[in-house]
Amino acid sequence: MSIEFKDFDIIYEIMKKFGVISIVVSAVLMMGSCGNKSDKVPFDNGDSADVANADPTIYGICGEETSMNTLQLITDMGDTLVIDISDAQDNNKVLGGIAPGDRMAVLADAKKTTAELVINQATLMGNWVMPNPLDGSDEVGLSIKEGGIVEGIDQANITYKTWRLSRGKLEIVLVREGGSEDDEAYFYDIVKLGADSLVIKDADETYEYSRQKPKEGYGVDIKLEDAQNEFFM
Repeated sequence: MSIEFKDFDIIYEIMKKFGVISIVVSAVLMMGSCGNKSDKVPFDNGDSADVANADPTIYGICGEETSMNTLQLITDMGDTLVIDISDAQDNNKVLGGIAPGDRMAVLADAKKTTAELVINQATLMGNWVMPNPLDGSDEVGLSIKEGGIVEGIDQANITYKTWRLSRGKLEIVLVREGGSEDDEAYFYDIVKLGADSLVIKDADETYEYSRQKPKEGYGVDIKLEDAQNEFFM
């Protein structure tokens, strides 16, 4: 039996009447859209480069079982690592010393067993000053505090915003008065970090700081026998 063109017209009208054509078209469109869908990698925020460039620094607390050549690190992720720091010590890459309870930042090998760089964040905290490079008459510097807080010391033209350790470098974000009012990020290698000294450098200059000492006369105790009665009235 042969089907003539007029028979196709009849079939088409029947399919059109019962909405069969729209169902078929919708199914085709759904198949096409599924084929073009691209699923994101878990935890990807849309820029996979962020994952590749994530800071490999391990952060945590120095444990009680730390020894001369071994650092016990209780990480922020809750892991307990035992890291060999002998190579870092030989290369002067243990900065700020190590002491149980201090917060540490460590760059290690892929297995997290050997340290390349160790920075004691507790030692990094505090007020650091240097002679004013313009005339040397006053001290200027930085006050590095917990929680990423950093403030300038006698630097009226600069507003410091945040600090952090990233890939073993000290990153400081600031805004300069009279500038573009945009945040400026500076990265420094920590050359030396001790109880009373901090030396950092960028591509152009080296900055040598000393821990700020209390100003003379600040916090002087008053002996009770020298106090007059009117002080208590």
